Amino acid sequence: MEISERPKRPSNSVLFLVTIVVFSLIAGGLIGYLNCYSSTSGDINELQTQLDSLQQELSQVQSTQDVDYQTVAVTSADNVSVSQLYAQVADSVVVIRGMMLSQYDFFGHAYYSQVQGSGFVYNYEGQMVVVTNYHVVEGSINITVTFSNGNGYSATVLGSDPYAELAVLSVDAPAEEFVPIEIASSSSLDVGDPVMVVGTPYGLAGSMSVGYVSALGRTLTAETTGGYVIANVIQTTAALNPGNSGGPVLNYDGEVVGIATAIVEDSEGLGFAIPSNTILREIGDLITTGSYDDHPWLGASGVDMSYEIAELMDTDVTYGWLIAQVTSGGPSDNAGLQGGTQQVEVVDEYVIIGGDIITAIDGTRITGIDSLSAYLEEYTLPGETIDLTVIRDNQTITLQLELGNRPAITSTT
Repeated sequence: MEISERPKRPSNSVLFLVTIVVFSLIAGGLIGYLNCYSSTSGDINELQTQLDSLQQELSQVQSTQDVDYQTVAVTSADNVSVSQLYAQVADSVVVIRGMMLSQYDFFGHAYYSQVQGSGFVYNYEGQMVVVTNYHVVEGSINITVTFSNGNGYSATVLGSDPYAELAVLSVDAPAEEFVPIEIASSSSLDVGDPVMVVGTPYGLAGSMSVGYVSALGRTLTAETTGGYVIANVIQTTAALNPGNSGGPVLNYDGEVVGIATAIVEDSEGLGFAIPSNTILREIGDLITTGSYDDHPWLGASGVDMSYEIAELMDTDVTYGWLIAQVTSGGPSDNAGLQGGTQQVEVVDEYVIIGGDIITAIDGTRITGIDSLSAYLEEYTLPGETIDLTVIRDNQTITLQLELGNRPAITSTT
């Protein structure tokens, strides 16, 4: 009988080796996992730290931008808040109302409509007056002035000048009602300077708007000026609406640098103001004599030169003021200036060409009616003699002209 052989058990050394191998594999995997986890965790922590740092920097930038924006929006260059400026001048601004004849009915009964504008209090050599626009009180009766506290009083026109759109009123009110405001020279203004307008647009008393000086030395024409231009006008982006007329335009020192006078219909942010230099120049005469009669007069009419007109006149001069006609016996006629000789169409407009081109006054370059009118109004008076640089037949000549007084407003040039 064959006896089967019993299987041999593995030796202890073999089992030990197997155990060592298995343990090494497990330990190696665990160590690799721990190393990978540690490395990945470190990267995650580093990324989180960078993210937190970026969020903090972004928060600081946004905070800085918010502070800068608020500073620009509500403070002046001298770190005076606009709300403080408003509080400083609000009691100086008044509402002006009057009654104007609108029509007569079939039986001859008169019907009146109310007109309204703005104005401001000014102390002229101890006399308290209210300054406003000419067109606010033109032809009005029963004029009243209402102060910021709501108290209203009757007023009368001391003097007015339609050529400058100015009027000065005397108000029958006690002294404590008057809070005068200072007037500064508009010569200090530059394009880009911030300005503030306070007035009563649409009858909303005490309204304020802010903006910037967008141009200087403009000219305006108005129904009240008889065809003459209003010179040296300030253009501003501060919002103006009906009822703002006569209200002060102020710098960020709270001083009057102009008086709001006109808006351009359907425009956005385009308004005009009479410069304070005009007020300072005229107010004494308006109060003492009732009018201002020192507007210089050339006695000529014309148009601004342009490239298209220069081509038609066969000249290289594309700037200046082209004289279309001179008034017989007027200053230009007496000085020998010549008007145009031919009417032509230029860009859907008829222009008289062939006349003299004024390119400078007393050595100051003249580019058109804006600079010509601004120079005459700011620096000359009737009776003074000026030197005109003129282009005639492509030759440059110099003529002396004695300025006259602007005629009555019913006259035309």
